Amino acid sequence: MSITLQQAKILLPDTTKLYSDEPEMESSLHYTQLMMLVATLEWWWRDREDFFIGANLTIYFNHQRLKTQDSRGPDFFLVKETEKRPRTSWVVWEEKGRYPNLIIELLSDSTARVDRVLKKQLYQNRLHTPEYFWFSPDTLEFKGFRLEQKEYVPIKPLENGWLWSQELGLYLAIVERKLRYITQDGLLVPTLEESVLQEQRKVEVERQKAESERQRANEAETRNRFLEQRLKELGMDPNSL
Repeated sequence: MSITLQQAKILLPDTTKLYSDEPEMESSLHYTQLMMLVATLEWWWRDREDFFIGANLTIYFNHQRLKTQDSRGPDFFLVKETEKRPRTSWVVWEEKGRYPNLIIELLSDSTARVDRVLKKQLYQNRLHTPEYFWFSPDTLEFKGFRLEQKEYVPIKPLENGWLWSQELGLYLAIVERKLRYITQDGLLVPTLEESVLQEQRKVEVERQKAESERQRANEAETRNRFLEQRLKELGMDPNSL
């Protein structure tokens, strides 16, 4: 039986309506960590329009095997050199064949083995993701890998445990039991809330400085007036001195 072009279009899946199909985060600790990673990088790169961050979002990478759910949903992934806009999922064949540049998985008791073995193999062999990190908000286990000659090689940490990400141009480090971004100069990349607090502190310091200067000026003016008055009382002209 022959199928017309119109019938074929109906039979093909509407890939523009592929939605994410990922379970909820394991705990509020995992959720808080994920949101911190997403929101901090969004804020840090707020002037850029050439990236997309996926948070617990499905990546569809095989058009021919949609019915068997040939897909994965990393906790955090970054795609660079792409349009910054909302998406319901990441559909590789609709994104010019682009795969994530970086993936971070948050380990839990139920996912740790899969994250360390099966997903690591998938991200290395199928997605060819240049950098892969995992972090446990519970145990603080933290490792990173970089793709070299088609195989993941552990990223050597600094003495303080920081791991450099070429894709981010930042370090990843554990700070107060949270995975945070650190600049190349060793400065903590602030969240939006931290940036607001820093700005408020800066404004307060400037206000106090201005207030101190005004107070010193007022005190100087008071002293000058007092001296002028004393000189006049002694029959001397202050302007002649």
